[in-house]
Amino acid sequence: MTDAAQTHKLSKQWLNDAERVVVLTGAGISTDSGIPDFRGPQGVWTKDPDAEKLSDIRHYLADPAIRKKAWQARLDSPVWQARPGAGHHALARLEQLGKLHTLITQNIDGLHQLAGNSPDVVVEIHGTVRKVRCMSCTYLVDMSIVLERLRCGEDDPSCPDCSGILKSATISFGQNLVPEDLVRSESAAKQCDLLLAVGSTLSVYPAASVVPIAKQSGARIIIINGGPTDLDGIADAVLRGQISELLPSIVPSAH
Repeated sequence: MTDAAQTHKLSKQWLNDAERVVVLTGAGISTDSGIPDFRGPQGVWTKDPDAEKLSDIRHYLADPAIRKKAWQARLDSPVWQARPGAGHHALARLEQLGKLHTLITQNIDGLHQLAGNSPDVVVEIHGTVRKVRCMSCTYLVDMSIVLERLRCGEDDPSCPDCSGILKSATISFGQNLVPEDLVRSESAAKQCDLLLAVGSTLSVYPAASVVPIAKQSGARIIIINGGPTDLDGIADAVLRGQISELLPSIVPSAH
């Protein structure tokens, strides 16, 4: 048996034996669903340096032109046509089996919930593009409501309650993560017996910190990704290849 086949077999066995699994997902799980990543060779920021400004809170708040470009990007986003892939469905199956403790995602696309994961187990550490919030008051609505205003001709819609600046409920550069989400993620990492990191380069912190936290707490670490990650060295198993094929192949079948 090759090393890769042995690693695959072990990973499948460990996942089958695990009782409290924490999963961390990054952009790689959603690329098969047609959502490009940001940092890869074909990434959004790699191809358009200006695109990174759209994700910077200082530029967004200060520059109406950036906001207009950001709203146009949301309107045209591939997210609205995207459907969960085989990897997403495999993680929904993991929850149905009663093994999934917490699913921490760096993705803002909402595809885990569309695949069937309960919102109660999902921590969207970088927020969600499916909601819009006001930067000045508590206004919070579904993105579809604001996209409809764009289709009717607005290019920089403001808050109907206080006239404040509206923004997708995502965490931009320069914005703090939600403290409760961080605490919950770290707590889950300390309690799990296996941590599965999928489709992340594990280079963005504090999200990636759950991997060493789980390791130090005695959990096994399995990393599935298309290429090398920053934390391959501490993993018990590294599976490299197509996530939509690898992930479903190690998740136990539903009873």
